[in-house]
Amino acid sequence: MSQPGKAAVLGSPIAHSLSPVLHLAAYAALGLRDWTYTAMECDEAGLAALLATPGWAGLVAALAEAGVTAPSGATILGVGATACAALAALRETGLRSAAVLVRDRARAGDLLAAAARLGMEVDLRPFEAGVRDGDLLVSTVPAGAADPYAERACFSRPGVPAVLDVVYNPWPTSLAQAAARSGAVVVSGFDLLLHQAARQVELMTGIKPAPLSHMRTAGHAELARRATA
Repeated sequence: MSQPGKAAVLGSPIAHSLSPVLHLAAYAALGLRDWTYTAMECDEAGLAALLATPGWAGLVAALAEAGVTAPSGATILGVGATACAALAALRETGLRSAAVLVRDRARAGDLLAAAARLGMEVDLRPFEAGVRDGDLLVSTVPAGAADPYAERACFSRPGVPAVLDVVYNPWPTSLAQAAARSGAVVVSGFDLLLHQAARQVELMTGIKPAPLSHMRTAGHAELARRATA
């Protein structure tokens, strides 16, 4: 029998996090009645010593579940921490380069450093440039920021058959709707969060596989509750 466990997600703000719902659903399904998972308010100064679980392994699993395992090329929107995780995930799928659309090239330092560590080439382009190649688009920007791509011709022709949008609330985003209308495979931020939480549950409890169906049901129920609240 597993020993009691106490886990948490830290951030500021953090009240919106869906992680506690997913983790607690997993613990209940696994019979881990003494395990807890909470959302703890903690600002940047308090996170200095925190070692977070790499986000790329959640990302690879989410793409794989949707059947995206070996893209011929990819474009990333954004240059933040999630974009760095996306770059690592693309490296895991076999890619050695990616186009990255940025609004401020001065903020691309961390992503370029991550690319160097991964042995990947990055083609920085203006955010307005649009998607010109590749068959996977990964949007790591906040809700609404990728809306201009929903109106562009990249979804009116073959060439971008898969889109991952890290936003999960509100959902579907304009980008996701446009991609779905074009027949593209769409992976949501919820899918990403779900697989990340599942990986965390497995690492923390030592029990594999994580109960994905229970976690998915609980997550969808919570999002529905929030939508009607």
